[in-house]
Amino acid sequence: MSTPRYKAALIGCGNRSRMHVRSYEHVQDAVMTACCDLIEERRTGHAGEYGLTPYADAAQMIERERPDIVHVVTQPADRAPLMHLVAELGVAAAVVEKPLAARVTDWRSLVELERGCSTRFTVSHQFRWHVDLTRCRAALESGRLGAVKFLETSCGMNISNQGTHALNYMMSLNRDSRVKMVFGAASGMSGSDPTHPAPDTSVGYLLFENGVRGMWNAGTTAPLIGDPDTTYQHVRVAAYAERGRVLYEEFRDWEIVGPDGIERGNVGDTWAANNVLAQAALSRATLDWLEDPAALPGTNLNQSLHEYRTVLALYASTLQRRPVEMASFEPDDDLFEQLTAALS
Repeated sequence: MSTPRYKAALIGCGNRSRMHVRSYEHVQDAVMTACCDLIEERRTGHAGEYGLTPYADAAQMIERERPDIVHVVTQPADRAPLMHLVAELGVAAAVVEKPLAARVTDWRSLVELERGCSTRFTVSHQFRWHVDLTRCRAALESGRLGAVKFLETSCGMNISNQGTHALNYMMSLNRDSRVKMVFGAASGMSGSDPTHPAPDTSVGYLLFENGVRGMWNAGTTAPLIGDPDTTYQHVRVAAYAERGRVLYEEFRDWEIVGPDGIERGNVGDTWAANNVLAQAALSRATLDWLEDPAALPGTNLNQSLHEYRTVLALYASTLQRRPVEMASFEPDDDLFEQLTAALS
């Protein structure tokens, strides 16, 4: 058996990290060799289960293993410092969990990082590569449904837990046109998870630079399209075009309606398997970007920083009670604290 061309390493050995490790069963010419976590039982557990070399210190792991790609799978508040570390140690590529940041200051430090580093960062909106969402996007990009006119996305968890996923998936159906204007509202902080702080519910009306408009709903007011006893099974995204529409529901159905008829299907019991395959496709896309600078994945750091800035603009719009123009928007460092005080 030939030696894999790429080596991967993992920072953070919580439950979400398992999908990252398992995905390398499907990434050709790459292998994950090491893991790092401050909690001994987590790192030794991964080492035993997946055959990885365990480390307690991320810098030591990177310096000894010399990975080509590092997966940062930690809580949001820890990600910015680790991304700086990965870049400073010269790692070629990294996949980072979402959201990128928990506070404005973290986001601002990553804006500076993106301007000056050579590391190719992507963010783990892995279902962008899900076979059914890819099918819907291809139908729009083929032109047979005509120009996109309106977009809609929603999720049952808050904007920090699932809302950035939903935004990225919606933008993927609009050729990643950037957001031009945000008019938002948010309410409640009683259910805010300390690890993913955000309002209980948020709604944003978006105008994109290409003229398309969209609605973005995250939290308790989102439509229930999965098991109503769960908060996570309600991710959906839809695009309405001149001659048809597409719909993708992460845990239920997909549908393409066009001049030639209706195509539809159901996720069924395939969600877990497709999650692994989508995660593998994201890692593959990140490695392909190393080989070809023009192969820019739609979850690259620059794109994701714009998406998080859109989150901040929604918060500012909530406080100011007016639309926020992205071109002139500069968030206050204590914007989230202002929002928390207003909503509490």
